[in-house]
Amino acid sequence: MSMLSSTSSSVSFLLFCILVLLVEGSLGGDPYAYFEWEVSYVSASPLGVKQEVIAINGQYPGPIVSVTTNWNVVVNIKNNLDEPFLVTWNGLQQRKNSWQDGVLGTNCPIPSGWNWTYEFQVKDQIGSFFYFPSINFQRAAGGYGGIIINNRDVIPLPFGTPDGDITIFISDWYSKDYKNLRKILDDGNDLGIPDGVLINGFGPYRYNDSVVQDGISFERINVDPGKTYRIRVHNVGISTSLNFRIQNHNLLLVETEGSYTVQQNYTNMDIHVGQSFSFLVTMDQNASNDYYIVASARFVDASTRDKLTGVGILHYSNSISPASGPLPDGPNEGDTYFSMNQARSIRWNVSASAARPNPQGSFRYGQITVTDVYALLNRPPELINGQLRTTLNGISYIAPQTPLKLAQLFNVPGVYKLDFPNHMMNRPAKVDTSIINGTYKGFMEIIFQNNGSTIQSYHLDGYAFFVVGMDFGTWTENSRGTYNKWDGVARSTVQVFPGAWTAILVYLDNVGIWNLRAENLNTWYLGQEVYISVVNPEISNKTELPLPDNAIFCGALSSLQKEQSHKFRFSEASPFANSCRMISIPLLIAWFSIWL
Repeated sequence: MSMLSSTSSSVSFLLFCILVLLVEGSLGGDPYAYFEWEVSYVSASPLGVKQEVIAINGQYPGPIVSVTTNWNVVVNIKNNLDEPFLVTWNGLQQRKNSWQDGVLGTNCPIPSGWNWTYEFQVKDQIGSFFYFPSINFQRAAGGYGGIIINNRDVIPLPFGTPDGDITIFISDWYSKDYKNLRKILDDGNDLGIPDGVLINGFGPYRYNDSVVQDGISFERINVDPGKTYRIRVHNVGISTSLNFRIQNHNLLLVETEGSYTVQQNYTNMDIHVGQSFSFLVTMDQNASNDYYIVASARFVDASTRDKLTGVGILHYSNSISPASGPLPDGPNEGDTYFSMNQARSIRWNVSASAARPNPQGSFRYGQITVTDVYALLNRPPELINGQLRTTLNGISYIAPQTPLKLAQLFNVPGVYKLDFPNHMMNRPAKVDTSIINGTYKGFMEIIFQNNGSTIQSYHLDGYAFFVVGMDFGTWTENSRGTYNKWDGVARSTVQVFPGAWTAILVYLDNVGIWNLRAENLNTWYLGQEVYISVVNPEISNKTELPLPDNAIFCGALSSLQKEQSHKFRFSEASPFANSCRMISIPLLIAWFSIWL
Protein backbone atom coordinates (compact mmCIF):
# COMPACT_ATOMS: atom_id res chain seq x y z
CA MET A 1 0.00 0.00 0.00
CA SER A 2 1.32 3.47 -0.88
CA MET A 3 1.94 6.16 1.76
CA LEU A 4 -0.82 8.29 0.17
CA SER A 5 -3.45 5.55 0.32
CA SER A 6 -2.37 4.67 3.86
CA THR A 7 -2.72 8.33 4.91
CA SER A 8 -6.12 8.59 3.21
CA SER A 9 -7.37 5.44 4.95
CA SER A 10 -6.14 6.69 8.32
CA VAL A 11 -7.85 10.05 7.90
CA SER A 12 -11.07 8.30 6.84
CA PHE A 13 -10.88 6.06 9.89
CA LEU A 14 -10.34 9.03 12.23
CA LEU A 15 -13.25 10.92 10.67
CA PHE A 16 -15.43 7.85 11.06
CA CYS A 17 -14.41 7.49 14.71
CA ILE A 18 -15.24 11.11 15.47
CA LEU A 19 -18.65 10.56 13.86
CA VAL A 20 -19.27 7.40 15.91
CA LEU A 21 -18.36 9.02 19.19
CA LEU A 22 -20.34 12.14 18.43
CA VAL A 23 -23.39 10.04 17.58
CA GLU A 24 -22.97 8.07 20.78
CA GLY A 25 -23.03 11.20 22.85
CA SER A 26 -19.44 10.95 24.09
CA LEU A 27 -19.40 14.72 24.32
CA GLY A 28 -22.01 14.76 27.08
CA GLY A 29 -25.20 12.91 26.06
CA ASP A 30 -26.65 9.66 27.32
CA PRO A 31 -24.65 6.54 26.32
CA TYR A 32 -25.53 4.36 23.34
CA ALA A 33 -25.71 0.57 23.30
CA TYR A 34 -25.50 -1.21 19.94
CA PHE A 35 -26.81 -4.65 19.04
CA GLU A 36 -26.63 -6.57 15.79
CA TRP A 37 -29.24 -9.34 15.44
CA GLU A 38 -29.81 -11.94 12.76
CA VAL A 39 -33.24 -13.54 13.02
CA SER A 40 -33.42 -17.03 11.55
CA TYR A 41 -34.88 -20.50 11.90
CA VAL A 42 -32.89 -23.16 13.75
CA SER A 43 -33.76 -26.76 14.53
CA ALA A 44 -34.55 -27.71 18.09
CA SER A 45 -36.38 -30.46 19.98
CA PRO A 46 -37.64 -28.88 23.21
CA LEU A 47 -40.07 -31.73 23.87
CA GLY A 48 -38.26 -34.46 21.93
CA VAL A 49 -39.91 -33.62 18.60
CA LYS A 50 -37.70 -31.89 16.03
CA GLN A 51 -39.10 -28.54 14.88
CA GLU A 52 -38.04 -25.12 13.67
CA VAL A 53 -37.77 -22.36 16.24
CA ILE A 54 -36.98 -18.68 15.75
CA ALA A 55 -33.53 -17.77 17.02
CA ILE A 56 -31.59 -14.52 17.29
CA ASN A 57 -27.91 -14.82 16.43
CA GLY A 58 -28.44 -18.57 16.63
CA GLN A 59 -29.72 -18.35 20.21
CA TYR A 60 -33.07 -19.55 21.47
CA PRO A 61 -34.11 -17.81 23.68
CA GLY A 62 -32.45 -14.70 22.28
CA PRO A 63 -29.73 -12.55 23.84
CA ILE A 64 -30.34 -10.36 26.89
CA VAL A 65 -30.47 -6.60 26.33
CA SER A 66 -28.86 -5.16 29.47
CA VAL A 67 -28.70 -1.37 29.62
CA THR A 68 -29.04 1.43 32.16
CA THR A 69 -31.76 4.04 32.71
CA ASN A 70 -31.84 6.69 29.94
CA TRP A 71 -29.41 4.86 27.67
CA ASN A 72 -30.05 4.95 23.94
CA VAL A 73 -30.52 1.54 22.34
CA VAL A 74 -29.76 0.77 18.69
CA VAL A 75 -30.77 -2.67 17.42
CA ASN A 76 -30.10 -3.58 13.80
CA ILE A 77 -32.23 -6.56 12.81
CA LYS A 78 -31.59 -8.71 9.74
CA ASN A 79 -34.70 -10.71 8.90
CA ASN A 80 -33.63 -14.11 7.58
CA LEU A 81 -37.09 -15.62 8.02
CA ASP A 82 -39.24 -16.46 4.99
CA GLU A 83 -41.90 -13.93 6.01
CA PRO A 84 -42.11 -10.42 7.48
CA PHE A 85 -41.01 -9.83 11.06
CA LEU A 86 -41.49 -7.21 13.79
CA VAL A 87 -40.19 -7.00 17.36
CA THR A 88 -42.05 -5.29 20.17
CA TRP A 89 -40.45 -4.35 23.49
CA ASN A 90 -42.88 -5.53 26.14
CA GLY A 91 -43.08 -2.90 28.88
CA LEU A 92 -40.67 -0.36 27.43
CA GLN A 93 -42.55 2.91 27.36
CA GLN A 94 -40.91 4.37 24.25
CA ARG A 95 -41.39 7.90 25.57
CA LYS A 96 -42.51 10.24 22.74
CA ASN A 97 -41.55 7.54 20.26
CA SER A 98 -44.31 5.11 19.29
CA TRP A 99 -42.49 4.88 15.94
CA GLN A 100 -40.23 2.25 17.55
CA ASP A 101 -42.95 0.24 19.29
CA GLY A 102 -42.82 -2.62 16.81
CA VAL A 103 -46.53 -3.42 16.33
CA LEU A 104 -48.67 -3.20 13.20
CA GLY A 105 -50.38 -0.01 14.33
CA THR A 106 -47.10 1.89 14.27
CA ASN A 107 -44.67 -0.01 12.03
CA CYS A 108 -44.66 -1.67 8.64
CA PRO A 109 -43.18 -5.17 9.02
CA ILE A 110 -39.55 -5.82 8.09
CA PRO A 111 -39.75 -7.81 4.83
CA SER A 112 -37.91 -11.10 4.47
CA GLY A 113 -34.27 -10.48 3.54
CA TRP A 114 -34.27 -6.88 4.79
CA ASN A 115 -32.66 -5.36 7.83
CA TRP A 116 -34.05 -2.48 9.82
CA THR A 117 -32.70 -0.52 12.76
CA TYR A 118 -34.67 0.28 15.88
CA GLU A 119 -33.40 3.28 17.83
CA PHE A 120 -34.97 4.33 21.12
CA GLN A 121 -34.19 5.54 24.62
CA VAL A 122 -35.08 3.62 27.78
CA LYS A 123 -36.24 6.86 29.32
CA ASP A 124 -36.89 7.02 33.07
CA GLN A 125 -37.31 3.27 33.52
CA ILE A 126 -35.76 0.44 35.52
CA GLY A 127 -36.63 -3.21 35.82
CA SER A 128 -37.38 -6.48 34.04
CA PHE A 129 -38.97 -6.71 30.60
CA PHE A 130 -38.74 -8.82 27.44
CA TYR A 131 -38.99 -8.51 23.66
CA PHE A 132 -40.79 -10.81 21.24
CA PRO A 133 -42.12 -11.04 17.64
CA SER A 134 -45.43 -9.21 17.42
CA ILE A 135 -46.88 -10.57 14.16
CA ASN A 136 -47.74 -13.79 12.33
CA PHE A 137 -48.06 -15.86 15.55
CA GLN A 138 -44.25 -16.03 15.58
CA ARG A 139 -43.93 -15.79 19.37
CA ALA A 140 -45.19 -19.39 19.44
CA ALA A 141 -41.85 -20.34 17.86
CA GLY A 142 -39.54 -18.21 20.01
CA GLY A 143 -37.81 -15.03 18.92
CA TYR A 144 -38.02 -13.64 22.44
CA GLY A 145 -35.38 -12.52 24.94
CA GLY A 146 -34.92 -10.54 28.13
CA ILE A 147 -34.51 -6.82 28.73
CA ILE A 148 -32.82 -5.55 31.89
CA ILE A 149 -32.78 -1.83 32.67
CA ASN A 150 -30.35 -1.19 35.51
CA ASN A 151 -30.43 1.70 37.97
CA ARG A 152 -28.10 4.61 37.46
CA ASP A 153 -25.28 4.59 40.03
CA VAL A 154 -26.73 7.64 41.78
CA ILE A 155 -30.01 5.77 42.53
CA PRO A 156 -29.57 3.04 45.16
CA LEU A 157 -31.38 -0.27 44.97
CA PRO A 158 -34.00 -0.74 47.69
CA PHE A 159 -32.22 -3.97 48.67
CA GLY A 160 -28.67 -5.26 48.94
CA THR A 161 -26.77 -5.70 45.70
CA PRO A 162 -27.35 -9.30 44.55
CA ASP A 163 -24.43 -11.65 43.89
CA GLY A 164 -25.74 -12.46 40.43
CA ASP A 165 -28.55 -11.88 37.94
CA ILE A 166 -30.46 -14.75 36.32
CA THR A 167 -33.21 -14.57 33.67
CA ILE A 168 -35.74 -17.38 33.33
CA PHE A 169 -38.35 -17.73 30.59
CA ILE A 170 -41.33 -19.98 31.25
CA SER A 171 -43.87 -20.86 28.58
CA ASP A 172 -46.39 -23.34 27.35
CA TRP A 173 -45.32 -25.01 24.10
CA TYR A 174 -46.74 -26.82 21.10
CA SER A 175 -44.73 -29.32 19.07
CA LYS A 176 -46.53 -28.16 15.91
CA ASP A 177 -44.89 -25.53 13.70
CA TYR A 178 -46.16 -22.03 14.45
CA LYS A 179 -47.46 -21.72 10.87
CA ASN A 180 -49.60 -24.80 11.44
CA LEU A 181 -50.90 -23.31 14.69
CA ARG A 182 -51.73 -20.14 12.80
CA LYS A 183 -53.67 -22.13 10.20
CA ILE A 184 -55.61 -23.98 12.88
CA LEU A 185 -56.87 -20.63 14.18
CA ASP A 186 -57.50 -19.31 10.66
CA ASP A 187 -59.66 -22.37 10.00
CA GLY A 188 -61.79 -21.61 13.04
CA ASN A 189 -60.46 -24.34 15.30
CA ASP A 190 -59.10 -24.35 18.83
CA LEU A 191 -55.41 -25.00 19.41
CA GLY A 192 -56.14 -27.60 22.04
CA ILE A 193 -53.99 -28.35 25.06
CA PRO A 194 -50.27 -27.45 24.77
CA ASP A 195 -47.78 -30.30 24.51
CA GLY A 196 -45.67 -29.15 27.46
CA VAL A 197 -44.08 -26.34 29.43
CA LEU A 198 -40.56 -25.06 28.77
CA ILE A 199 -38.01 -23.38 31.02
CA ASN A 200 -35.52 -21.28 29.03
CA GLY A 201 -36.47 -23.17 25.88
CA PHE A 202 -35.82 -26.61 27.38
CA GLY A 203 -38.21 -29.40 28.23
CA PRO A 204 -38.65 -31.00 31.64
CA TYR A 205 -35.98 -32.73 33.72
CA ARG A 206 -36.87 -36.42 34.05
CA TYR A 207 -38.11 -36.21 37.61
CA ASN A 208 -40.49 -39.12 36.98
CA ASP A 209 -39.70 -41.85 34.44
CA SER A 210 -43.37 -42.54 33.80
CA VAL A 211 -44.16 -38.89 33.11
CA VAL A 212 -41.14 -37.55 31.20
CA GLN A 213 -39.61 -39.44 28.30
CA ASP A 214 -35.91 -40.08 28.12
CA GLY A 215 -33.54 -37.92 26.07
CA ILE A 216 -35.11 -34.47 26.64
CA SER A 217 -32.63 -31.68 27.37
CA PHE A 218 -33.41 -29.61 30.47
CA GLU A 219 -32.28 -26.30 31.92
CA ARG A 220 -29.68 -26.29 34.70
CA ILE A 221 -28.95 -23.05 36.55
CA ASN A 222 -25.65 -22.95 38.43
CA VAL A 223 -25.41 -21.10 41.75
CA ASP A 224 -23.02 -20.82 44.69
CA PRO A 225 -24.10 -21.65 48.25
CA GLY A 226 -24.79 -18.71 50.55
CA LYS A 227 -25.17 -16.20 47.74
CA THR A 228 -28.29 -14.21 46.84
CA TYR A 229 -29.39 -13.92 43.21
CA ARG A 230 -31.88 -11.70 41.48
CA ILE A 231 -34.01 -14.07 39.41
CA ARG A 232 -36.16 -12.44 36.72
CA VAL A 233 -39.01 -14.64 35.50
CA HIS A 234 -41.04 -13.95 32.34
CA ASN A 235 -44.07 -15.87 31.08
CA VAL A 236 -43.53 -15.72 27.32
CA GLY A 237 -46.06 -18.43 26.50
CA ILE A 238 -49.16 -18.53 24.33
CA SER A 239 -52.11 -18.80 26.68
CA THR A 240 -51.27 -20.67 29.90
CA SER A 241 -50.93 -19.12 33.35
CA LEU A 242 -48.01 -20.78 35.12
CA ASN A 243 -47.07 -21.19 38.76
CA PHE A 244 -43.35 -20.71 39.43
CA ARG A 245 -41.50 -22.16 42.43
CA ILE A 246 -38.09 -23.47 43.52
CA GLN A 247 -37.89 -26.46 45.81
CA ASN A 248 -37.16 -25.44 49.46
CA HIS A 249 -36.35 -21.82 48.49
CA ASN A 250 -38.27 -18.64 49.27
CA LEU A 251 -39.00 -16.11 46.55
CA LEU A 252 -38.62 -12.56 47.87
CA LEU A 253 -40.58 -10.41 45.41
CA VAL A 254 -38.81 -7.09 44.80
CA GLU A 255 -39.92 -5.80 41.38
CA THR A 256 -42.43 -6.34 38.63
CA GLU A 257 -42.38 -4.73 35.17
CA GLY A 258 -40.48 -1.64 36.21
CA SER A 259 -41.87 -1.03 39.70
CA TYR A 260 -40.25 -1.92 43.00
CA THR A 261 -42.72 -3.76 45.19
CA VAL A 262 -43.23 -4.10 48.90
CA GLN A 263 -40.84 -6.95 49.68
CA GLN A 264 -42.71 -10.11 50.58
CA ASN A 265 -41.72 -13.77 50.65
CA TYR A 266 -43.67 -16.23 48.53
CA THR A 267 -43.24 -20.00 48.23
CA ASN A 268 -44.71 -19.83 44.72
CA MET A 269 -46.02 -17.18 42.33
CA ASP A 270 -48.69 -17.32 39.63
CA ILE A 271 -47.25 -15.63 36.56
CA HIS A 272 -49.76 -14.99 33.81
CA VAL A 273 -49.06 -14.66 30.10
CA GLY A 274 -46.89 -11.63 29.35
CA GLN A 275 -46.04 -10.87 32.98
CA SER A 276 -42.55 -10.35 34.44
CA PHE A 277 -41.37 -10.57 38.06
CA SER A 278 -38.02 -10.43 39.78
CA PHE A 279 -37.23 -12.17 43.06
CA LEU A 280 -34.29 -12.29 45.41
CA VAL A 281 -33.46 -15.92 46.14
CA THR A 282 -30.83 -16.84 48.72
CA MET A 283 -29.03 -20.15 48.32
CA ASP A 284 -29.44 -21.14 51.95
CA GLN A 285 -30.25 -24.83 51.62
CA ASN A 286 -28.10 -27.94 51.94
CA ALA A 287 -25.47 -27.32 49.28
CA SER A 288 -24.66 -30.98 48.69
CA ASN A 289 -27.64 -31.60 46.41
CA ASP A 290 -29.66 -29.99 43.60
CA TYR A 291 -33.21 -28.62 43.71
CA TYR A 292 -36.16 -28.57 41.35
CA ILE A 293 -37.24 -25.43 39.51
CA VAL A 294 -40.91 -25.84 38.55
CA ALA A 295 -43.32 -24.00 36.23
CA SER A 296 -46.71 -25.73 36.15
CA ALA A 297 -49.95 -24.87 34.39
CA ARG A 298 -52.74 -23.35 36.45
CA PHE A 299 -56.45 -24.19 36.23
CA VAL A 300 -56.07 -27.34 34.12
CA ASP A 301 -57.60 -30.81 34.42
CA ALA A 302 -55.83 -33.33 36.62
CA SER A 303 -55.36 -35.53 33.53
CA THR A 304 -53.12 -32.93 31.87
CA ARG A 305 -51.37 -31.55 34.97
CA ASP A 306 -48.24 -33.73 34.68
CA LYS A 307 -47.97 -33.04 30.96
CA LEU A 308 -48.05 -29.30 31.56
CA THR A 309 -45.28 -29.17 34.16
CA GLY A 310 -41.87 -27.77 33.27
CA VAL A 311 -38.94 -28.77 35.47
CA GLY A 312 -35.39 -27.44 35.57
CA ILE A 313 -32.55 -27.91 38.02
CA LEU A 314 -30.99 -25.46 40.47
CA HIS A 315 -27.42 -26.75 40.82
CA TYR A 316 -25.28 -25.72 43.78
CA SER A 317 -21.61 -25.51 42.76
CA ASN A 318 -20.50 -28.16 45.27
CA SER A 319 -23.56 -30.40 44.91
CA ILE A 320 -22.88 -34.13 44.73
CA SER A 321 -26.47 -35.39 44.61
CA PRO A 322 -29.33 -34.86 42.13
CA ALA A 323 -32.62 -33.27 43.08
CA SER A 324 -34.89 -35.79 44.77
CA GLY A 325 -38.31 -36.30 46.26
CA PRO A 326 -41.63 -35.12 44.88
CA LEU A 327 -41.90 -31.79 43.10
CA PRO A 328 -42.69 -28.91 45.45
CA ASP A 329 -46.42 -28.38 45.81
CA GLY A 330 -48.09 -25.48 44.13
CA PRO A 331 -51.52 -24.07 44.97
CA ASN A 332 -54.70 -26.06 44.44
CA GLU A 333 -55.13 -26.12 40.66
CA GLY A 334 -58.73 -24.97 40.66
CA ASP A 335 -58.38 -22.27 43.29
CA THR A 336 -58.78 -18.98 41.46
CA TYR A 337 -59.43 -17.22 44.78
CA PHE A 338 -55.89 -18.07 45.91
CA SER A 339 -54.51 -16.60 42.69
CA MET A 340 -56.58 -13.43 42.95
CA ASN A 341 -55.65 -12.89 46.59
CA GLN A 342 -52.00 -13.38 45.72
CA ALA A 343 -52.30 -10.76 42.97
CA ARG A 344 -53.96 -8.33 45.38
CA SER A 345 -51.08 -8.81 47.83
CA ILE A 346 -48.57 -7.30 45.37
CA ARG A 347 -48.12 -3.67 46.39
CA TRP A 348 -46.06 -0.74 45.19
CA ASN A 349 -43.07 0.21 47.34
CA VAL A 350 -44.01 3.87 47.66
CA SER A 351 -40.84 4.75 49.59
CA ALA A 352 -38.37 3.37 47.01
CA SER A 353 -36.79 5.47 44.28
CA ALA A 354 -36.73 3.93 40.82
CA ALA A 355 -35.51 5.78 37.72
CA ARG A 356 -35.48 9.11 39.57
CA PRO A 357 -34.38 10.01 43.10
CA ASN A 358 -37.92 10.79 44.26
CA PRO A 359 -39.99 7.93 45.73
CA GLN A 360 -42.24 5.98 43.36
CA GLY A 361 -45.28 6.85 45.48
CA SER A 362 -44.75 10.60 45.07
CA PHE A 363 -47.15 10.34 42.11
CA ARG A 364 -50.43 10.31 44.09
CA TYR A 365 -52.61 8.64 41.50
CA GLY A 366 -55.54 8.26 43.91
CA GLN A 367 -55.98 12.04 44.08
CA ILE A 368 -56.26 12.64 40.32
CA THR A 369 -59.69 13.20 38.74
CA VAL A 370 -60.64 10.57 36.16
CA THR A 371 -61.52 12.13 32.79
CA ASP A 372 -62.38 9.07 30.68
CA VAL A 373 -63.87 5.67 31.57
CA TYR A 374 -63.73 2.62 29.31
CA ALA A 375 -65.40 -0.65 30.33
CA LEU A 376 -63.99 -3.32 27.98
CA LEU A 377 -65.97 -6.54 27.78
CA ASN A 378 -64.39 -9.78 26.63
CA ARG A 379 -66.57 -12.67 25.50
CA PRO A 380 -65.66 -16.17 24.29
CA PRO A 381 -64.65 -16.42 20.61
CA GLU A 382 -67.62 -16.03 18.27
CA LEU A 383 -68.40 -16.30 14.58
CA ILE A 384 -68.38 -13.00 12.71
CA ASN A 385 -69.08 -13.22 8.96
CA GLY A 386 -68.35 -16.94 9.13
CA GLN A 387 -64.95 -16.54 10.83
CA LEU A 388 -64.07 -17.26 14.44
CA ARG A 389 -63.04 -13.99 16.08
CA THR A 390 -62.46 -12.49 19.52
CA THR A 391 -63.75 -9.08 20.53
CA LEU A 392 -63.61 -6.18 22.97
CA ASN A 393 -66.97 -4.41 23.32
CA GLY A 394 -68.22 -6.41 20.38
CA ILE A 395 -65.48 -5.20 17.99
CA SER A 396 -62.83 -7.49 16.58
CA TYR A 397 -59.84 -5.42 15.49
CA ILE A 398 -58.44 -5.89 12.01
CA ALA A 399 -55.07 -4.35 11.13
CA PRO A 400 -55.13 -2.11 8.04
CA GLN A 401 -52.45 -2.33 5.35
CA THR A 402 -51.27 1.17 6.31
CA PRO A 403 -50.14 1.50 9.95
CA LEU A 404 -52.34 3.80 11.99
CA LYS A 405 -49.46 6.05 12.97
CA LEU A 406 -48.38 6.62 9.36
CA ALA A 407 -51.98 7.19 8.28
CA GLN A 408 -52.35 9.79 11.03
CA LEU A 409 -49.15 11.62 10.05
CA PHE A 410 -49.88 11.66 6.32
CA ASN A 411 -53.66 12.22 6.66
CA VAL A 412 -54.54 9.05 4.76
CA PRO A 413 -58.36 8.85 4.79
CA GLY A 414 -60.41 5.77 5.59
CA VAL A 415 -57.72 3.79 7.43
CA TYR A 416 -59.27 3.92 10.91
CA LYS A 417 -62.11 5.46 12.91
CA LEU A 418 -61.83 7.23 16.27
CA ASP A 419 -65.13 5.80 17.46
CA PHE A 420 -64.33 2.86 19.73
CA PRO A 421 -67.22 2.62 22.22
CA ASN A 422 -66.53 3.11 25.93
CA HIS A 423 -68.92 0.29 26.84
CA MET A 424 -70.56 -2.74 25.25
CA MET A 425 -73.08 -1.73 22.59
CA ASN A 426 -76.40 -3.46 21.95
CA ARG A 427 -75.55 -4.58 18.43
CA PRO A 428 -74.07 -7.63 16.67
CA ALA A 429 -70.32 -8.15 16.91
CA LYS A 430 -68.33 -6.84 13.96
CA VAL A 431 -64.82 -6.67 12.50
CA ASP A 432 -63.53 -3.10 12.33
CA THR A 433 -60.51 -0.78 12.67
CA SER A 434 -61.92 1.35 15.45
CA ILE A 435 -59.56 2.96 17.95
CA ILE A 436 -59.84 4.94 21.20
CA ASN A 437 -59.52 8.71 21.04
CA GLY A 438 -57.50 9.35 24.21
CA THR A 439 -57.19 12.74 25.87
CA TYR A 440 -53.63 14.04 26.16
CA LYS A 441 -52.79 14.29 29.87
CA GLY A 442 -56.18 12.82 30.68
CA PHE A 443 -56.54 10.22 33.42
CA MET A 444 -58.25 7.14 32.04
CA GLU A 445 -59.98 4.41 34.01
CA ILE A 446 -60.18 1.08 32.18
CA ILE A 447 -62.25 -1.81 33.48
CA PHE A 448 -61.62 -5.21 31.93
CA GLN A 449 -64.67 -7.46 32.32
CA ASN A 450 -63.96 -11.09 31.43
CA ASN A 451 -67.11 -12.98 30.48
CA GLY A 452 -65.04 -15.74 28.93
CA SER A 453 -64.04 -19.05 30.47
CA THR A 454 -60.26 -18.58 30.61
CA ILE A 455 -57.85 -16.15 32.24
CA GLN A 456 -56.88 -13.26 29.98
CA SER A 457 -53.88 -10.97 30.32
CA TYR A 458 -53.99 -7.44 28.95
CA HIS A 459 -51.01 -5.26 28.09
CA LEU A 460 -50.76 -1.56 27.26
CA ASP A 461 -47.78 -0.29 25.28
CA GLY A 462 -46.33 3.13 26.06
CA TYR A 463 -47.30 3.22 29.73
CA ALA A 464 -47.25 1.72 33.18
CA PHE A 465 -50.76 1.70 34.65
CA PHE A 466 -51.93 1.40 38.25
CA VAL A 467 -53.72 -1.83 39.12
CA VAL A 468 -56.36 -0.55 41.54
CA GLY A 469 -58.86 -3.37 41.84
CA MET A 470 -60.00 -6.85 40.85
CA ASP A 471 -62.85 -9.06 41.98
CA PHE A 472 -65.23 -11.76 40.85
CA GLY A 473 -68.63 -10.87 39.43
CA THR A 474 -69.69 -7.88 37.33
CA TRP A 475 -68.11 -4.46 37.86
CA THR A 476 -70.50 -1.71 38.95
CA GLU A 477 -70.09 1.93 39.95
CA ASN A 478 -70.01 0.75 43.56
CA SER A 479 -66.89 -1.32 42.82
CA ARG A 480 -64.83 1.86 42.97
CA GLY A 481 -65.28 1.77 46.73
CA THR A 482 -62.95 -1.22 46.84
CA TYR A 483 -60.15 0.42 44.82
CA ASN A 484 -56.63 0.68 46.22
CA LYS A 485 -55.88 4.37 45.78
CA TRP A 486 -52.53 4.42 47.57
CA ASP A 487 -50.10 1.61 46.67
CA GLY A 488 -51.59 -0.34 43.79
CA VAL A 489 -48.61 -1.56 41.77
CA ALA A 490 -47.71 0.20 38.50
CA ARG A 491 -47.10 -2.29 35.69
CA SER A 492 -47.92 -2.90 32.02
CA THR A 493 -49.61 -6.35 32.03
CA VAL A 494 -52.49 -7.48 34.23
CA GLN A 495 -54.59 -10.63 34.47
CA VAL A 496 -58.39 -10.80 34.42
CA PHE A 497 -59.93 -13.95 35.83
CA PRO A 498 -62.93 -15.60 34.15
CA GLY A 499 -66.20 -14.25 35.50
CA ALA A 500 -64.31 -11.34 37.06
CA TRP A 501 -63.10 -7.80 36.47
CA THR A 502 -59.85 -5.85 36.85
CA ALA A 503 -59.61 -2.05 36.98
CA ILE A 504 -56.61 0.08 36.07
CA LEU A 505 -55.84 3.81 35.98
CA VAL A 506 -53.44 5.34 33.46
CA TYR A 507 -52.20 8.91 32.95
CA LEU A 508 -52.07 9.59 29.20
CA ASP A 509 -48.99 11.80 29.04
CA ASN A 510 -47.12 9.86 26.33
CA VAL A 511 -48.02 11.11 22.86
CA GLY A 512 -48.42 8.45 20.19
CA ILE A 513 -50.66 5.59 19.10
CA TRP A 514 -50.43 2.75 21.62
CA ASN A 515 -51.50 -0.87 21.46
CA LEU A 516 -53.86 -2.26 24.11
CA ARG A 517 -53.99 -6.01 23.57
CA ALA A 518 -54.68 -9.42 24.98
CA GLU A 519 -51.28 -10.98 25.68
CA ASN A 520 -52.79 -14.44 25.21
CA LEU A 521 -51.46 -15.02 21.72
CA ASN A 522 -54.43 -16.93 20.31
CA THR A 523 -56.89 -14.32 21.61
CA TRP A 524 -54.76 -11.45 20.29
CA TYR A 525 -54.37 -13.12 16.88
CA LEU A 526 -58.15 -13.43 16.52
CA GLY A 527 -58.77 -9.72 17.09
CA GLN A 528 -58.80 -8.86 20.78
CA GLU A 529 -56.90 -5.59 20.70
CA VAL A 530 -57.46 -1.88 20.23
CA TYR A 531 -55.22 1.19 19.92
CA ILE A 532 -55.32 4.39 21.96
CA SER A 533 -54.47 7.58 20.08
CA VAL A 534 -52.91 10.26 22.29
CA VAL A 535 -52.39 13.55 20.43
CA ASN A 536 -50.98 16.77 21.82
CA PRO A 537 -53.15 19.50 20.25
CA GLU A 538 -50.10 21.77 20.34
CA ILE A 539 -47.81 20.10 17.80
CA SER A 540 -44.31 19.99 19.27
CA ASN A 541 -41.15 17.91 18.97
CA LYS A 542 -40.93 18.23 22.74
CA THR A 543 -43.79 15.76 23.17
CA GLU A 544 -43.31 13.54 20.14
CA LEU A 545 -40.26 12.65 18.07
CA PRO A 546 -40.49 13.00 14.27
CA LEU A 547 -40.85 10.14 11.82
CA PRO A 548 -37.52 8.25 11.74
CA ASP A 549 -35.40 8.63 8.61
CA ASN A 550 -35.39 4.89 7.99
CA ALA A 551 -39.17 4.39 8.26
CA ILE A 552 -40.57 1.57 6.14
CA PHE A 553 -43.64 2.51 4.11
CA CYS A 554 -46.40 0.11 3.13
CA GLY A 555 -50.08 0.05 2.21
CA ALA A 556 -51.33 3.36 0.80
CA LEU A 557 -47.89 4.91 1.35
CA SER A 558 -45.79 2.25 -0.41
CA SER A 559 -44.72 4.73 -3.06
CA LEU A 560 -42.77 6.69 -0.42
CA GLN A 561 -40.47 3.76 0.32
CA LYS A 562 -36.79 4.71 0.23
CA GLU A 563 -34.09 2.31 -0.87
CA GLN A 564 -31.91 3.17 2.13
CA SER A 565 -34.54 2.11 4.66
CA HIS A 566 -33.09 -1.38 4.82
CA LYS A 567 -29.39 -0.58 4.48
CA PHE A 568 -26.93 -1.74 7.11
CA ARG A 569 -25.95 0.68 9.89
CA PHE A 570 -22.79 0.38 11.94
CA SER A 571 -23.38 -1.44 15.20
CA GLU A 572 -21.76 -3.12 18.17
CA ALA A 573 -20.68 -5.85 15.77
CA SER A 574 -18.66 -3.42 13.67
CA PRO A 575 -14.90 -3.79 14.29
CA PHE A 576 -14.44 -0.15 13.30
CA ALA A 577 -17.01 1.10 15.80
CA ASN A 578 -15.51 -1.09 18.52
CA SER A 579 -12.04 0.24 17.76
CA CYS A 580 -13.30 3.81 17.96
CA ARG A 581 -14.73 3.32 21.42
CA MET A 582 -11.22 2.67 22.71
CA ILE A 583 -10.05 6.12 21.59
CA SER A 584 -10.85 9.38 23.36
CA ILE A 585 -12.16 12.45 21.51
CA PRO A 586 -9.11 14.65 22.44
CA LEU A 587 -6.75 11.96 21.17
CA LEU A 588 -8.71 11.63 17.93
CA ILE A 589 -8.59 15.39 17.36
CA ALA A 590 -4.83 15.46 18.08
CA TRP A 591 -4.21 12.65 15.60
CA PHE A 592 -6.43 14.30 13.02
CA SER A 593 -4.47 17.59 13.29
CA ILE A 594 -1.21 15.67 12.73
CA TRP A 595 -2.57 14.04 9.55
CA LEU A 596 -3.70 17.42 8.28
